[in-house]
Amino acid sequence: MIGKIYRNLVEFYQIIEPDIEKPIIIAAMQDMGNVGSIVVNFINQSLKSKKFRIAKTQYPTYVVDMGGHIELPEENWEYKYSEGLIIFGGGTGQPQDNQELHSLCQDVLDISKKYSAKFIYTFGGFHTNRVLDYNPKTFVTTTSIELTKQMQELGIAITPQRSIITGFNGLILAFAKQNGIQGIGLYGELNRPEIPQYRAAISIIKTLEKLTYRKLGDTSLLESKALEIEKSFEN
Repeated sequence: MIGKIYRNLVEFYQIIEPDIEKPIIIAAMQDMGNVGSIVVNFINQSLKSKKFRIAKTQYPTYVVDMGGHIELPEENWEYKYSEGLIIFGGGTGQPQDNQELHSLCQDVLDISKKYSAKFIYTFGGFHTNRVLDYNPKTFVTTTSIELTKQMQELGIAITPQRSIITGFNGLILAFAKQNGIQGIGLYGELNRPEIPQYRAAISIIKTLEKLTYRKLGDTSLLESKALEIEKSFEN
């Protein structure tokens, strides 16, 4: 490994230096419906992205009961890269400690600046009481009124009302705005945040493809997983 950096309670390990300049940053962590992780993991698998940096918490927020004894989880998040992209997050969980959360957001911004990134995308779930069909909407919010107007001109739905976006998948937009980097949050509708929401993830992927003008991969496997879950609730 090239180096290890400590920032508060998080360790950062640099594995290699990727040959990349002015990438789009995609950064999201596990949230309700696992939407953030599903999208990040899908992009990494589809584009066969390569790992170049790891963020590792020193203090996990849970233990795993193995049936009579516990094991400590290895809770970490990876930076990967593909052509024109840096992808951060996915995996399981996100920090419950504000210092750790701020450390991760700041590191994503530091990496963005290091490689001259101009844009950050994040995503997650949008909990709604509206009864959904099999095509949930994706709503966006941005770091500026001007950027929001551009989204509306493209026919992209914006978040319908004022709300609080907690955790990494909201706070990273604040860090982007404070550092002069444009950011967009994409949030897929869901009714049941306690189960994986593959259709919300698919909706986000399709919207992200429209915004980035690039194909991110075949979502048929996600469709199959969505069908499996839907059938299990029908029985």
